[in-house]
Amino acid sequence: MEATDVEDICLYCNDAGAEFIEARVQAPLNHVLLEPITEQLKHLMPGAGDATAGARPGAALVAVKITFFDCGGIAIGVCVSHMLADLASAMTFLNAWAASCKGEAEVPRFTLDLADYFPPREFPDSPAHLRKLTSNEKKIVTKRFVFNKEKLEALKQAAASPSGSNVKNPTRVEVVSAFIWKHFIDVAKSENPETKRTFAASHAVNLRGRTSPPLVLENVFGNCFMSTTALSDASNAAFHDLVSKLRSAIKKVNDDYIRKAKTGDSYLNDVSKLVSPIMNGELELCAFSSWCRYPVYEVDYGWGNPISFCTSFAPMKNTVILVNSRSGDGIEALIAMPQHNVPVLETQIRLLSCTPTQINS
Repeated sequence: MEATDVEDICLYCNDAGAEFIEARVQAPLNHVLLEPITEQLKHLMPGAGDATAGARPGAALVAVKITFFDCGGIAIGVCVSHMLADLASAMTFLNAWAASCKGEAEVPRFTLDLADYFPPREFPDSPAHLRKLTSNEKKIVTKRFVFNKEKLEALKQAAASPSGSNVKNPTRVEVVSAFIWKHFIDVAKSENPETKRTFAASHAVNLRGRTSPPLVLENVFGNCFMSTTALSDASNAAFHDLVSKLRSAIKKVNDDYIRKAKTGDSYLNDVSKLVSPIMNGELELCAFSSWCRYPVYEVDYGWGNPISFCTSFAPMKNTVILVNSRSGDGIEALIAMPQHNVPVLETQIRLLSCTPTQINS
């Protein structure tokens, strides 16, 4: 398969197969692992980590790059076009590939009938129009921030402890997302104290397991997710309130909501309502995608589990990907943000364990 005209978001089946690249590096692997700089890691990916390459006309929809290091270490970089699959589907592919490499009899299976459940629909705005939502003149950089176990506990305490908080047992993803969202709101307020903009936080929600019965979508291959959005204004951005709003938005994506999206335009209407305010500068969007439920450190090609995992994505302002740390008790956040905002967030994260009660201020 290959991508055709990006304007149409189409796929053309030409039986070209996947792109496979081998590379050798005259350096040990630990030179990369000791200082995992995002820009350097991109060179271990097909197309130097250009996350938009898979959507270009004629591009391979799946590309793999194997890099061999002098020490015997190996890096496997995989690019799967988002036109073809979401993360859950990509993980199914990786696990099936790994099982095949080890000669396992049971290989993960998937179905290709997602379009039977969600027939194609016309979106109110063209893809070209929607891409303008992500344009930004400021210098955007991608930075990696680590929330260890202690910092996560501090965030959970800050979300549940204030008087008036209705947040019970906040999750790690909820508190990290709200903390980053609050940072973006606070930065906007500092730049313009009189701002009247609305601030939105969207989360990509995997639909597998959310239907009744849950097996309906369990093994489908494709883009089986919806984005749900929480809204706040600058004057009502207490940390625990943001956690509560995110929780409510994610819980909204239940069996009833999914069924209505299947048979009607409710979901597309929810999405299209955001387009005009964003284009007019009335709404600022922060887009989250959590990979924390996916066993990225368990993909074993026969050499054991990976010792490091990272990802690359298009540097669109206020885009955030959350991934489990290798230990499993922390979260790594990859954030695309204006360069001048980076030191502020670094300081806030560093102070988390010291002054958790200040988060809600």
